[in-house]
Amino acid sequence: MGRRADDVAQTRQRIIEAAVRLHGSIGPAQTTVSALAAEAGVTRLTVYRHFPEADLLFAECSRHWAAGQRMPDLDLWRKHAEPQERLRVGLSDLYRFYEEAQSMLALVVRDRDVVPEAQRRQREETEAARRDVLLEPFRARGRRRHRLQGVLGHALAFGTWSSLCVDNGLSRAEAVEAVAQMVLAVADRTGTA
Repeated sequence: MGRRADDVAQTRQRIIEAAVRLHGSIGPAQTTVSALAAEAGVTRLTVYRHFPEADLLFAECSRHWAAGQRMPDLDLWRKHAEPQERLRVGLSDLYRFYEEAQSMLALVVRDRDVVPEAQRRQREETEAARRDVLLEPFRARGRRRHRLQGVLGHALAFGTWSSLCVDNGLSRAEAVEAVAQMVLAVADRTGTA
């Protein structure tokens, strides 16, 4: 009985790892059950048996991939109480992550329409948490806070980093400084810096 359970767990893990490889090479939209079964060395029926719902497979795939990443460290960001310093530390950490995880993130962002709703919500919550950690030391209220939230959301977007660093060739340090200056200019105009 124990060996069967080990075999089942190993097969499940092979399917998850195959999903990570396919999502990172061709993207979620192109990852069919047939391609996944072939990549994992199992039948389509085996994939369905282990993951009767695509949402469950996507969640496990995301968890497995994230466990192998050096994710942005919001606790590190919070150690910096001064708004400008926290902003630069946070942007640098996040842009480092984007740089390291670029191939996977670009495909997942490209294929966002096929990402299950639960994962989209989780991503939105993660993005909001990052934004709020950077917003926290600014003294913005009301409409000023709303505007600063919007600019910070833009600053933290994968697409912003990609445009600056991939499309236009800025280094991470140059992108961090350019975006920090943009955010701080808005904060100065709103009287929150």
